[in-house]
Formats: sequence, structure tokens, C-alpha cells
Amino acid sequence: MYNENFNVRGDSYEPLKLRTEDFDSLECKEYSFSSDKGQKLAGYLYSVGSDQHGIVVIAHGFGGGHNSYMDAAYFFAENGYYVFAYDATGCDKSEGEGVGGVPQGVIDLDHAISFVEDNNDIPELPIVLFGHSWGGYCVCNVLNYHSEVKAVIECSGFNSSSDMFESGGKSQAGDVIYAMTPFIKIHERFKYGKYASSTAMDGFEKTDASILILHSADDNVIGIEYGYDKYYEKYRDDPRFTFIRFEDRGHNEVFNDPDNTYKDEFNAEFDKWLGSLDYDYNAEENAHVR
Repeated sequence: MYNENFNVRGDSYEPLKLRTEDFDSLECKEYSFSSDKGQKLAGYLYSVGSDQHGIVVIAHGFGGGHNSYMDAAYFFAENGYYVFAYDATGCDKSEGEGVGGVPQGVIDLDHAISFVEDNNDIPELPIVLFGHSWGGYCVCNVLNYHSEVKAVIECSGFNSSSDMFESGGKSQAGDVIYAMTPFIKIHERFKYGKYASSTAMDGFEKTDASILILHSADDNVIGIEYGYDKYYEKYRDDPRFTFIRFEDRGHNEVFNDPDNTYKDEFNAEFDKWLGSLDYDYNAEENAHVR
């Protein structure tokens, strides 16, 4: 069951992928670097202009590569940062028959940070980590191995590797998921060792980095109790930590401005266009495109 859910390819839907040329003045240099088993991962260094004052490393969420976060990459690049984004094992242009498991994300990020730090082509600047969902877990957990990181932005993430399985599985298996979780923990620790046994909160204790935690209370993919609530209870009075809690942003909409109605307007026009076609459009395909 674990392999069916997590050891799968994470390839972005090609027709919806963004390109460097979709963003004004955005430049990109492509790299390739190795992860733990020698698998080659695709890396991308984005920039706008010059005089950058830091490097943001982006860890993407589950189900695709870094392309889903191109708007975030552009935001950081426009505001004076280099952005190093990459596709994790088994995602988009990176090698691997599947992702492998949740801790593999931490391993890949560990190697990505080391690659940035050791590459003579990339300037030596303070490193900031940005991650969403699976990537949110990764950017905090990797602090166990890279205490030199200066700041972390964690969005809709979770504390320990098995949390992703438990949170997502509750809607499918109900309370049975709690009986299964101990076996998941054993499986991950056997397969990934220290990377599975360490947690985000362990990482917080090993660094002086500034931490921003962002989550929405109605997140039905990663429940807020698996990350934000735990962190807030312990660190709410710690000046290193900043907490932003939304009530109605969900999981994937957490970055979107709720006052921006573009998507609704687009879908309304799209439905109108579909109605003008002289054939039966596949509703399942329509849902996938959206």
C-alpha cells in the first residue's frame, strides 16, 4: 500500500507546464547532480538581473516536479535572490522509476544544498529554503544535516515522515490508519535510516535559522495538527519563529490571493467555449486539466 501511494513517478502534466520565457527577464541555467544512489537529478538556477543577496532553494510538493512552483521561483528571483529549484527522484526530468518514499525528499534536498554550496559556478551566498507540503516537511527536516541554512519558509508541511501517510489515509481508511502507521514507521526506518527517524522539530533544535510557518486550518490534505499546531505550541514565544494561520485557503490554494477571481472567470469562459463545440467533451479529462 505504501509503494502504491508513494513509490510512483511524479510527472507534471505537460500541457500545463510553465517555461522560463513565460516570465519577464527570467534567466535559467540547467544543471545535473547526483543523489544518494547515483540517480541524476535535474537542477535549475533562476535569476532576474544581478546583485543577488541570497539563494532560495525550493523543495516541491508530491505529484510533480518544481514546475508547479515557477511563480514562487519568479517572485524570489524578482526580489533579488538566485533560486535553485530541482526535480526530486522520480519526478519530471530526474531519474528514478518512482519517488521511493517520503524521506527520499529530505535526501534529495540534502544533496541539492551540498551541490549549491560546492559548485563554483554558483555564488557563495546565504541559503534560504522554501517548501510546500512534502517540500515543507523536507525543508525543516533537512536542518538536521544543514544547520548553516539562514532561513526557512515552510508551507502546509508536517513534522515526521509517516504524517503524510496518516493524514492522507484518514479519509480513505478512517481510524484503521492509526493501526497501520507503526508499520509504516518501521518500513521507512528500515529503508531510509536516520532520514526517516529524524523530524522537523529535531531540525529546529539544530539551527539558529529564522523560521516562517504557514498553514490553513481547512487543509484536507495535510491536517494543520501535523505541523503548524505542534510547532506553534512549542515555539510561539520564540523570536526566531513567525506563524501565519489561514482559515480558508486549503492546501494547494494557500499561495493564492482570495480576491483574485481570474481562475473562476477563466473556468466560466472555458465552460462557455466547451458548450459551443460540436462533440461530447470528456468530463474526466476536463477535470484533469483543471
